[in-house]
Amino acid sequence: MKKIRLRCPCGVLLTSSDEDGLVETAQEHLAQEHPKLAGEYSREQILSMSF
Repeated sequence: MKKIRLRCPCGVLLTSSDEDGLVETAQEHLAQEHPKLAGEYSREQILSMSF
């Protein structure tokens, strides 16, 4: 199964098997590692940075 990925500017590679999972993973990463950015990115913005 193909993974969808997103590399955070901090260098962490986030992966998931689907878009919903990647958005959730990205939001969790932001909340934990970059709390000032938590909630600042929409689903569309997160997915536009994915590959």
